[in-house]
Formats: sequence, C-alpha cells, structure tokens
Amino acid sequence: MASMRDRYDDEELLTREAAADGGEVEEGDELYEHFAVSVDAGQEPMRLDKFLALRMQHCSRNRIQTATDNGNVLVNGRAAKPSYRVKPLDRITLVMPYPKREVGIVPQNIPLDILYEDDDLLIVDKPAGMVVHPGHGNWDGTLVNALAYHLRTLPMFSEGDLRAGLVHRIDKDTSGILVVAKNERSHARLAKQFFDHTITRRYYALVWGNPDTDEGTITGNIGRSPKDKLQMCVFAAGDAGKHAVTHWRVVRRYGYVTLVECRLETGRTHQIRVHMSWKGFPLFNDARYGGARILKGTTFSKYRQFVENCFALMPRQALHARCLGFIHPTTGREVYFESELPADFRAVLARWESYAAHARNDGE
Repeated sequence: MASMRDRYDDEELLTREAAADGGEVEEGDELYEHFAVSVDAGQEPMRLDKFLALRMQHCSRNRIQTATDNGNVLVNGRAAKPSYRVKPLDRITLVMPYPKREVGIVPQNIPLDILYEDDDLLIVDKPAGMVVHPGHGNWDGTLVNALAYHLRTLPMFSEGDLRAGLVHRIDKDTSGILVVAKNERSHARLAKQFFDHTITRRYYALVWGNPDTDEGTITGNIGRSPKDKLQMCVFAAGDAGKHAVTHWRVVRRYGYVTLVECRLETGRTHQIRVHMSWKGFPLFNDARYGGARILKGTTFSKYRQFVENCFALMPRQALHARCLGFIHPTTGREVYFESELPADFRAVLARWESYAAHARNDGE
C-alpha cells in the first residue's frame, strides 16, 4: 500500500482489494479503483479533466473522461463536470472500473439464464457452482467466459477483458441474480450506485437456529481473517476491516433452522455468511463458516440421517440472491428484478417444512 502511495504522490488509493479465494466474492467494491486527490494550495485554475489527466498519468484519458461524464468524479463531495475549474485545496474523489488485464478471456458457449436484457444491461440468474470471475484455478467455465461469447459483438466484450461488464459478483456456490453492463456508460453509472450503496439487494438464507426476534440489524467490520486467508471475519472493535451492515428478517421458522431474508446495506466479501455466523446463525451447509454439521436438534440417528440427506440435496451454503433493484442507467427509472429459489433450495425447504409439521403433530 505504501508503494502505491509513493507511486501516485498525493493520490490516496482508497480501496484495492483482490479476492484471495479463486474469485469468490459476495459483492463488488473490489471491481473498482477508488482514488482521492487533494489540489495544492498554489494551484492555478484549470479544467477538471485536464487537471486529472496531468495528475493521474497512470490512468488513460478515456477512463478519466468516462468517469467524469457519468458523475463518478466528485469535487468536495459533489459530482463535477469536465469543465469545472479546480481551485486550491479542492478534494477530488474518483470511482473507476479497473483497467483491462493482460490475460484475455476465451469466449465459451455456456448457456445463460437471462431474466431481462436491453441495449444497456442484462440480468442473469446464476446457478450455484458457477464462478463469476476467472481466477486462480478457475480460468474457464465462468460467467465471464459465457458473457464473452454471448455478447461477443459488443465493443466491451470483444477484447477479452477479464472484468468486462461486471458490476458486482456473488460467490461460486451462491445462486441468484446479477446485473451485467453492456457498455461503458452503463458500467460507470451502475458502478456509482453500488459505490453509493443505493442498490437494493435481498438474499434468502437458511440458517441454523431460531432467532429470538423477527428481524434485526448486524453491524460489524469485515476483513480477511488473520488465521485463514480464505475466510473473512468480523472485527468487533477498532479500525480493522471494512464497515458492513446487514439487515435481516424471518421469513419462515422450522424449529432448528430458519429461513431469513437479508438486505445488504453494504457489499463485503462473504458478508451475509460472515455476519450470520458471527451472530450464532451459520448458513445451513456452509462448510467455510461452520454450518456443514448438525448445530441444532436431537441426538437421534433418524434426525442425523435427515440432516445428512438435506446436505446431500443441497451440497452448498443455503444462500440465494433473490432480488435486485436499481436506477436504470439510461431511462433513470427504478427497476426491480426477482429470481425464484432454485430446485435444490426448494427441495431442502420442503424437507424442513415436512419435518417441522411432524414435530408439531408429535408434540400435540
């Protein structure tokens, strides 16, 4: 981090975090570079676009221009036009998608479940098991490989860019809804909404335990675990990690497990999985965060077999990105999309519904 600051002089790299677990990240703040530039006290008035081109020579003028045109460059906290004339001590912040990487993407004809598409974006319903972004050990078969094929006639997808179109991500073994930008303007405008936390994101999760209340909010900084780089953890105190907030509410109680809806206020790596586990409600069959074993229930062998059968039906964490809402980058209208629960999730819920009904009848 220090070397980056030395390289960029007084440009402070606010966020530059890459996933360390094969590209599995819950949301997308690592898809963008965030910079802050302070104008010197003796600076002569100069157009904003020219000033940034001179001060940020590591960035192409096209990237800077795109960010400015789409309101992703703020001066003293407000969006500024390229013609704005910078003044001494102005504070300039920028949000820009990462530049293209040297390693290209091989287009692959992989079927996609597209819920909606227009000239600016498409909504994809990602199946569990599909990696969103290529990374170590997952260089093909990813959502990006599929997008590179299906959108190969578009300029953004014709050059084999590793990050083309991506605005956010969900974990490999999480199913559900994603938005993909089809051009630079849409990409920049959607990126700004994610950065400002104005996107509506709702997930369904099956968790171990039976919460005492019907809803709640979890606040706790999330960062890479010092004990295991493949895990994230909550730092309850201090400045470690990144600010993270998850709102949850009960959808259905099954006794030993509960179906909850989680609304993300922020989007950190593994946020729902980490927050729920931290509060004592690990996601059902989440091996990474302690949910892949029996945590609640009886000691009878029949019950153990029932849970193991559920694990076999859904051999992944029980998490589904169900809803996504945002302002359309071209029309300016609010849009909202939903993804139905996949077959494995529905099957497990049906099993628990039946088990809970039998338990109630036995109790009577």
